[in-house]
Amino acid sequence: MSSHRLERVRELLKRQIGEVIRREIAIDEAGLISVNEVAVSGDLHAATVYVSIIGTAAQVKNAPAILERERKRIQSLMGRAVVLKYTPQLRCVVDDSIAKGNRVLQILHELEQTAPLPAAPDAADRE
Repeated sequence: MSSHRLERVRELLKRQIGEVIRREIAIDEAGLISVNEVAVSGDLHAATVYVSIIGTAAQVKNAPAILERERKRIQSLMGRAVVLKYTPQLRCVVDDSIAKGNRVLQILHELEQTAPLPAAPDAADRE
């Protein structure tokens, strides 16, 4: 399969899976689940769905189990909306790269706040 077609399939799956999750999984139960990326095998038999979860600690903890419990239903609804020769078997993985990136930015900001300002060069040093 050409890489261009595979890319189009990945984007279509990403959009459709995100829509199904938004419609079918209650926010108060699992928090806000966002599909970050979908990796599809070359034969389209399997797809790994990378999701991020925003919510309370309990929601973030419960969301992966809810996604696993609802996986076949999400897969079925996605398969009806996206017509492919094979409906890929979905596997959901929590992608915490956004949270890690935010933590790095927070650490950098804290370092900027605590770092001493560089001393201005004296007039004698310039001569």
